[in-house]
Amino acid sequence: MIKSVVFDIGNVLADFSWKEMYEAKGLSGEVLDRVAKATVLSPYWKEIDRGIMTYEEILDQFVGLDSEMESQIRQVLENTHGIVTKREYAISWIRYLKEIGLQVYVLSNFGEKVLEDCADALDFLPYTDGGIISYREHLIKPQPEIYQLLLRRYGLNAKECVFIDDLKENIEGAKKQGMYGIVFETYEQAIEQLNTLIENEKATV
Repeated sequence: MIKSVVFDIGNVLADFSWKEMYEAKGLSGEVLDRVAKATVLSPYWKEIDRGIMTYEEILDQFVGLDSEMESQIRQVLENTHGIVTKREYAISWIRYLKEIGLQVYVLSNFGEKVLEDCADALDFLPYTDGGIISYREHLIKPQPEIYQLLLRRYGLNAKECVFIDDLKENIEGAKKQGMYGIVFETYEQAIEQLNTLIENEKATV
C-alpha cells in the first residue's frame, strides 16, 4: 500500500528556467550559448547541488571553462533569482495528496544559493512532511546513499513510497532501493499514473 509520495523539485514542482533567466539578464545568441555551456550545462553545475565546494570556488571553475565570458558568468550568477520559478499546481497537488492520507516529501538536487535566491518559487515546501535537499547532505541523486538517507531519516518503507522525478536515471536510483517510480513528463500524466498506482496497490491489500 502506498503511504508516501516523494517529489523531485526542479521541473516537477517548480520550473528550472535557466534560459529565461539568462535572457532576462541580457544574454542572447552565441554569448548565451557559451555562458550556458560553461555553467548550467557543465559538469560543475552538479557541484552546486553537492554543496562541498563554496559558491565562489564553483564560479571560478565555470570561468575556467570559458575565461572570455568571465564578466557575463559572474553577472548572471551573482543573483540566481528567477532560475527556479513557480508551478501553480504545486501546493494544491501536495494538499490533495495529504487530504487523502498520504505523506509528502521532497528529494531534490538543489544548491544553497539557489534555494535562498528562489525562495518565492518554493512556497510549497511548508506543506510537505519534510525531505532531503542535496547540498545539506553533500549527496546528489542518483547516489544510493541519498535515497537511503531519506528512508532512514523519516522511517519510511521503500515499498510504500512513490518517487516522482523528471530524470529517468534518478527514478532508476529510487527503484534500486525498492521504491516505486514515475518519470514526470506532464502534471496530467504524472497524476494519472500516480492515482492508478495508488488504486492498484489498494486493490492488492
